[in-house]
Amino acid sequence: MSKKIIADESGKKKCVVQNHGKLTKEDIHDLAVFEERKNEPTISFDKLKAKLKSDGLI
Repeated sequence: MSKKIIADESGKKKCVVQNHGKLTKEDIHDLAVFEERKNEPTISFDKLKAKLKSDGLI
């Protein structure tokens, strides 16, 4: 098992990722984005669908 440390632009450690395989750059980017956005408000799937319908996107 390998460990990778994800840091922000200033070098501050954001999280440690343990995996059983190789992480791609895209995987590491996704994990960093998840960490950055973890405190953002969420909405339910039903509210998301209603919003997309009202906006004419689905």
